[in-house]
Amino acid sequence: MARCLVLPLVLAAGLILLLPAGGALAGDIAGQKASVDAKLAAVQAKIAQDKKQASVLDAQIGSLSSSIHALESRVGDVSGRLAVLRRDVALHQRRLDKLDALFRLQTVRYANLRREYALAVQRLDQRLVAIYKQPDPTTIDVLLAAKSFDDVLDQLDYLGAIAAQDKHVAASVATAKRQVAAARAHTRAARARVRVEQQVILGRAQQEEILRAQLVSSQSELSGARSKKSKALASTRQMIDEEVGESQALAAASAALAAKLAGTSDGSPAVPGDAPHFIWPVSGPITSPFGMRWGTLHPGIDIGVPSGTPVHAAAAGKVVWCGWMSGYGNLVMIDHGGGYATAYGHNTRVAVSCGQEVEQGQVIAYSGCTGFCTGPHVHFEVRVNGTPVDPLGYLGG
Repeated sequence: MARCLVLPLVLAAGLILLLPAGGALAGDIAGQKASVDAKLAAVQAKIAQDKKQASVLDAQIGSLSSSIHALESRVGDVSGRLAVLRRDVALHQRRLDKLDALFRLQTVRYANLRREYALAVQRLDQRLVAIYKQPDPTTIDVLLAAKSFDDVLDQLDYLGAIAAQDKHVAASVATAKRQVAAARAHTRAARARVRVEQQVILGRAQQEEILRAQLVSSQSELSGARSKKSKALASTRQMIDEEVGESQALAAASAALAAKLAGTSDGSPAVPGDAPHFIWPVSGPITSPFGMRWGTLHPGIDIGVPSGTPVHAAAAGKVVWCGWMSGYGNLVMIDHGGGYATAYGHNTRVAVSCGQEVEQGQVIAYSGCTGFCTGPHVHFEVRVNGTPVDPLGYLGG
């Protein structure tokens, strides 16, 4: 709410300068003061509302900041877990690569041993066939062919050694083949196990990735909300500063009117008579006391009652105001004589007319929440020579 602060001050000064001299009617001055006071009440109510809004925004910003800090901590924790999982995945991948290489090597070796075994068996079969087709040399043949007895033994050993060697080669190749097959099966099982472990870790990493993305998104949303709240708070505080300036200007004008209303035509102060016996206008708790509030004076007390509650005259007197007045909403003001007056604000409707004489306890209005208010209540003022005083000092039973 952009508003120049100089204008209210000029208006206040203008009001003071335009006030009638000592010969002016007190009723005119009272009407002017009531109008200024109504504007002042409206501004004060707006200040109170804006300060309440500023307090709410401050609390919301604090809450958002706490949530953002908590999310930052959670993002950090998730990022740490994610980094560990990623390292674990990379470690399993390196192990899997080595197992794949070993399996390929074992597969090649197994294939070579199978071929070697097939050749050994084929060679052994061929030798057996050849031996079968060629009759074994008799002992006489060996003796006749030998040059010595040692030569006989050598030839007999040679024939047996050839057959034994062929069998040994075939058996060795078969054993190596079985060993490589077992090692290859073990490698295949290890590779499958590592691959399963890697899939589990990858699943966990994906979950952490999703969680981290959600947290970062929430953090971004909260940061955006905090930024908007901060801008709203700055704007509200600016409005409060402007409204406080206007309130001070209106307070100055109200004080000047009160001084005029308290004085006589010759400028000497009026001496109030004995205070009337005031009764409570309604029965209810005080929701806001008389005194300074938000840096300005709250000129009466607020009595909390439901809308439509009958409002009674605190004392006998003459109705000098009986209608709408800015921040007061529907207002009734009664002059009790001797410089004493009472005011009853925020009514749903007024039950008396201006100039009417009323008795103490007479219903003059019905409570409500018109004008500037936050809930149904009766705003009750006691004024002495136009100056608001604490009603609790004058109220009886």
